[in-house]
Amino acid sequence: MSFAADDHRLMAQALQLAERGLWTTSPNPRVGCVLVKDGIVVGEGWHEKAGEPHAEVHALRAAGDQARGAIAYVTLEPCSHHGRTPPCAEALIAAGVSRVVAALRDPNPLVAGMGLARLQAAGIDTACGLLENEARELNIGFVSRMTRGRPWLRLKAAASLDGKTALNNGVSQWITGPEARRDGQRWRARACAVLTGIGTVRDDDPQLNVRDFATPRQPLRVVVDSRLETPLTARILRGGSVLIAGAIDDAAKNAALRAAGAEVLILPNAAGKVELVDLLAELGRRGINEVHAEAGFKLNGSLLREGLVDELLLYLAPCLLGHAASGLFNLPELTSLDGKTRLQIRDLRLIGADIRVLARPA
Repeated sequence: MSFAADDHRLMAQALQLAERGLWTTSPNPRVGCVLVKDGIVVGEGWHEKAGEPHAEVHALRAAGDQARGAIAYVTLEPCSHHGRTPPCAEALIAAGVSRVVAALRDPNPLVAGMGLARLQAAGIDTACGLLENEARELNIGFVSRMTRGRPWLRLKAAASLDGKTALNNGVSQWITGPEARRDGQRWRARACAVLTGIGTVRDDDPQLNVRDFATPRQPLRVVVDSRLETPLTARILRGGSVLIAGAIDDAAKNAALRAAGAEVLILPNAAGKVELVDLLAELGRRGINEVHAEAGFKLNGSLLREGLVDELLLYLAPCLLGHAASGLFNLPELTSLDGKTRLQIRDLRLIGADIRVLARPA
């Protein structure tokens, strides 16, 4: 289906509105809506928070009587089911819009084309697929959870140009500059959960919360800690919203961590480690759309080896740390280049003095 230049412009406007919910809509998708009548925008809105009105409802309220006969540009297929709010498809029908243009078909099995079908049955002209890739990227975690049953996992790391993340004595702060660290905070803020390992907790004692960036919510912090060795004085235990994923059901350690404010989840695999596939599936069941991993080379390597890394967010500083420093990933030795992990570079730019690389497994 072909779309006019005005269609592209107005859907791009709806996508910009949707981005305003980047840090607030979880577990719901980020959605924007623009209502146009006789070439004039008469209403616009975006989904701001789960449980509150969807983008279409905000736009319809803004338009009032002007919604009748208008064209609705919405970044995701209008919902057709009763959740915490009534179906948006019914609201558009009741308002008397003449046409609905959606960017992306809703991957939620409760909708999955039924929203558009309901509009068509009511005599409303519909179209789908305008700026579809952009809408999917904006909701990559929601799409992942709906289609794969697990969140989108973005692995963030900071390293020197020779791929080193810390000195041999453990010193790692700071390899990259303040601009890169602030940029990393923005990526952390958009995630629903931050994932790390017990090694990082012991060595760096991080809080892994969002700082230097205004956000209405903090992500869940998840620690992969097979033997439940997280120190009870660890800063990550402060402020609640911490999940410790272990592999041994030690009643005393479990009780102590719970008393310190953490939730403990035991997910062992045959090797006595945390079953990472099961952990991500559990996070998906909890409505987690995006996971932001900030871990050491062991957990980083495990996530890569098990095919759980969807995206790499790497900050490379203009310095060299030498062969004795710690690397990015604990991966097995290769005897042939045929076994190399191939990546597709999605974005490459300077952030301050550092290079930011956004890549995905090819």
